[in-house]
Amino acid sequence: MFRGVSSISIDNKGRITIPTRYRAQLLEKHHGILVCTVDIRQPCLLLYPLYEWEIVEQKLLALSNFDPVQRRIQRVMQGFATECEMDSAGRILLSPTLRQHAQLEQQIMLVGQLNKFEIWQDKQWQTQIAEDLAFGSSIEMLNCDALKNLSL
Repeated sequence: MFRGVSSISIDNKGRITIPTRYRAQLLEKHHGILVCTVDIRQPCLLLYPLYEWEIVEQKLLALSNFDPVQRRIQRVMQGFATECEMDSAGRILLSPTLRQHAQLEQQIMLVGQLNKFEIWQDKQWQTQIAEDLAFGSSIEMLNCDALKNLSL
């Protein structure tokens, strides 16, 4: 389970260092192999351990190739998917295409989302989280059926 936010740097080769607290789990359970792709709804990347990505792939495979919307989702999610193997220093390489999609520069945010990470350009993350916090008190959220019984 991945949780929390880490501010990390991306080097000039496009590598990021996975925080130490996640490395043992990623090596033990996933052999250090992750898959990175674009988020189709937000300007960030999604980084999955291989096993979790394989679950997503099965869902993508179940979509119809004949439905234009479903086909687009398959094309983007699968088309950008790139395997990333952690090296001995806990680093992974993000391809230039992925970095360009999320506009990643020197300082980025690695955000734990339980079964995956989101990777955000720092300023984009600050904007997004401010919007998310403001939404927390909105009428739209308060009326969301799925959240009415959520007890925290």
